[in-house]
Amino acid sequence: MSLGQEIAPHLPFLRRYARALTGTQQHGDAFVRATLEAIVAAPDSFPRDVDPRVGLYRTFHAIWSSANIEEEPGYDSNEGGGGAEDIAQARLSRITPLSRQALLLTAMEGFTPEDAGYLIGAAPEEVEALVAEALEEIERQTRAEVLIIEDEPIIAMDIETIVRDLGHSVVGVAVTRDEAVSLALAKRPGLVLADIQLADDSSGIDAVKDILAEFEVPVIFITAFPERLLTGERPEPTFLITKPFQRSTVKAAIAQALFFDPATLPA
Repeated sequence: MSLGQEIAPHLPFLRRYARALTGTQQHGDAFVRATLEAIVAAPDSFPRDVDPRVGLYRTFHAIWSSANIEEEPGYDSNEGGGGAEDIAQARLSRITPLSRQALLLTAMEGFTPEDAGYLIGAAPEEVEALVAEALEEIERQTRAEVLIIEDEPIIAMDIETIVRDLGHSVVGVAVTRDEAVSLALAKRPGLVLADIQLADDSSGIDAVKDILAEFEVPVIFITAFPERLLTGERPEPTFLITKPFQRSTVKAAIAQALFFDPATLPA
C-alpha cells in the first residue's frame, strides 16, 4: 500500500482538527494542504515508525509549529485581519497554543496522552496537565446562551445537560428547521449546536444557513458521518461533533468554537 493510500482515510479528520485549531475552514485546510505538500516533497521524511495517522498529525504539527500564527498559509496580514486571527491572538494572550493542541488532540481527535505527547513534544503527564489548564482557562473566558437543534429527545437532553454543566444556558431545543429559525430569531443565541437530519426530514444545515443569513453566530454540527462534511471541496462547517459523542468531545468543541467568537472576548 502506498503512503498516499495509508494516509487518505485520515485526511477528513485532520481537516476537522486543523479547522478547530485555526477557527476557520480556509486556514485549517490551508495547513492541511501545506502538510500534504511537505509529504509529497519529502516522502522519506514521513515518520514510518508510528501509525500512519499519528505520522500524518506529526507532520502537520511540524508545519503548524514552524508557522507564525499571524502568517498562516493563505492569510495575508496586510488584509487588515479583524477576523478569527485577531480573536485568536486576543485569546492566546491568555492561553497557550500548546494547551489548546493537547485539548483538541485528546478530547476531539481521541489520541491517547502518549500519542498526543509524541505529537506536541510533551510527556503524557504534561499532556494531561495541559488539557486541564486549557479547559479551566477557556471556561473562564467563555459563557454563552445556546440553541440546540436536535430531534432525538434523549440526545437533546444529554446535550442540554452537558451545556448547562459547562456553565452555559440553553435558550431552547428545536426539532425542525422552521422551529430552529424561529427560536434563533427570537432568542439570538451565542452558540448553535445543530444535528444534520431533523424530525420532519428537514436539514439542520439549511436551518443554520437561514440563521446565519440573519446574524452571525458560531455553529457546531453534530453528525454520524463527519467525513462527508470534511472533504475540503466546498464551504463546510468548521466545527463538528461525531455521533455517538463523548462528553469531553462536546466540551472541547464548545470551548473551541467560543474561543474564536468576538462576543465572548473580555472587555
